[in-house]
Amino acid sequence: MSMFKIRQKNPLVHCITNYVVANFTANGMLAIGASPVMADEMDEVQEMVSIANALLLNIGTLNQRTFEAMKLAGKKANELNIPVVLDPVGVGATKFRQKAVNEMLNSIKIQLIRCNAGELATIAGVNWHSKGVDSGEGSMDVASVAKQVAHQYNCLVIVTGAADFVTDGVNEEWVLGGNELMTQITGTGCLLSAICAATLTLEGDQLQNLQNVLADYKKVAENASKKKLLGSFQMEVINGIHEASIGGEQWT
Repeated sequence: MSMFKIRQKNPLVHCITNYVVANFTANGMLAIGASPVMADEMDEVQEMVSIANALLLNIGTLNQRTFEAMKLAGKKANELNIPVVLDPVGVGATKFRQKAVNEMLNSIKIQLIRCNAGELATIAGVNWHSKGVDSGEGSMDVASVAKQVAHQYNCLVIVTGAADFVTDGVNEEWVLGGNELMTQITGTGCLLSAICAATLTLEGDQLQNLQNVLADYKKVAENASKKKLLGSFQMEVINGIHEASIGGEQWT
């Protein structure tokens, strides 16, 4: 139902994202009825975010130039009360990423951190074995740590995985379902972060809206996996998002 509401709202989402997923993210956002723009030039990001409804900061292919652009855009978004989503892709992989994420969390008001368990662990300072930009391996109470991070940065936190968890630091919800093929193609998590940014532009309870969109995305994954073919899965994800956004309460 939240995907249907996004189409009705048609928000402009400024995505400073990574070049691996930019095309898939843009197509996914168009499929859901949002308007994406991918602008990371420092001389225009403040102007661009000024006309946007939400901002996504995704560090997947971060470099010093895009880092500076993200900080400029984030601070301008804060001035204008535009919601900011941070996707700390592979934050545990290098010191550069850790420093960048730490600086953004402490200089920009982030409304939502959308991450996997490994990225959450790095942000929280929990011991974890990272594997590049993948989640890696480790042991922690995801719910407890996510709530701790939400309290620390006064934001919402979504941790995606076999089961998704969303919290505002007090209230919490688990979302079950999905399909593991989502982890075997590039960009599904990054697209979800952009969809979450669009979701923050909706009226109503933010936690509930995010829970609903996570449930929709899980259902999209389940439907897309029916052919069990990895090559067509990404296309079916786009199709599923489009169907969900036009189906309203009748979509299943």
